Amino acid sequence: MKIEVPEKKYSYTGYKDLLDSLLSVGKVTGDQQSDSLLEYTKLNMHRMHRWEKTFMPNAVLAKRIAMINRPLHWVVITEGWCGDAAQQLPIIEKLASLNPNITTHYVLRDENPAFMNLFLTNGGRSIPIWICTDDNWDLQWKWGPRPNEAAQLLKRLKESGVDDSLLKQELHSWYAKNKQLALQGEIEHLLAHDSIQKG
Repeated sequence: MKIEVPEKKYSYTGYKDLLDSLLSVGKVTGDQQSDSLLEYTKLNMHRMHRWEKTFMPNAVLAKRIAMINRPLHWVVITEGWCGDAAQQLPIIEKLASLNPNITTHYVLRDENPAFMNLFLTNGGRSIPIWICTDDNWDLQWKWGPRPNEAAQLLKRLKESGVDDSLLKQELHSWYAKNKQLALQGEIEHLLAHDSIQKG
């Protein structure tokens, strides 16, 4: 499946610069503007910075990524206010930095509804979505919006009637305790079962 990636896409640095620029005038990415989304975005910038400083991939995953021997594009659909994205984007970027064959691109969900609609989760526009393509933009795999363990946690909490604020608190507590082990395990599995090393 060949995908048409939106023309307007950002490097990781460009994405963070965009968030900083918007925050400086009291705005956020996306269709909605509110004080709560503004606070989420500010908090997410701190989360991203923390992972940038502390995350180190495990040896198995680092080796698999280093072995990739052909050009790949990693395209991530995101928004600055998205808590899951803040937990994952620094990890994606650090993994990509392990191999010069990998180029990352970050695109905004609300600016690209047609593109987002290609990668719905249970009919919803959940983000982040991490898409891997070859150099011809043929889809290799997609992942997201969160590790399965986190998804199951959210499902249990919602079914038990937990309110949204506590739900978010429990989710980010899970991320802190898990230390990206679940995400790394799922990506190891993807890389072990696809054809990305075929030149």
